[in-house]
Formats: sequence, structure tokens, C-alpha cells
Amino acid sequence: MSTVEKRFIVSFLRVWYVDLESPILQSIKVVNEFPDVFPNDLPGIPPEREINFSIDTLPDIQPISIPQYGMAS
Repeated sequence: MSTVEKRFIVSFLRVWYVDLESPILQSIKVVNEFPDVFPNDLPGIPPEREINFSIDTLPDIQPISIPQYGMAS
């Protein structure tokens, strides 16, 4: 058989281990280095706020198309 006639099936599998439990604060290195910055009890997630964000556009205006800067050599 020539190389052209051979066919290969290749598959890749990537597995991650994700720990769903929150880490203990004392196990984090930065917390141990700066204990006066981090509170013992975290207050939780911030309350939901009503923020309306919008970008006003003009009719019949095309988006600006500017090429990215080249890397310095």
C-alpha cells in the first residue's frame, strides 16, 4: 500500500479535574501573606443592581474597521 492509500483515524481526549468545592481561605498563599487585607467571613456576592448600558448608534453608519498594529521588530 502506498502512503496515499493509508488512512488514519486520530482522536484526542483532554480531561480536566475540577474541584467544585470552595478552597479554604487559609490554604491560599496570598491570604496567609496578607491576613489584614482579607476578611475572615466573606460577605457573598454583591446585590443585583439596575445598570442600563447601551451604545447609541447612528443609522446607516458602518463599524470602524482599523487593522491591528503590527508587532515591533
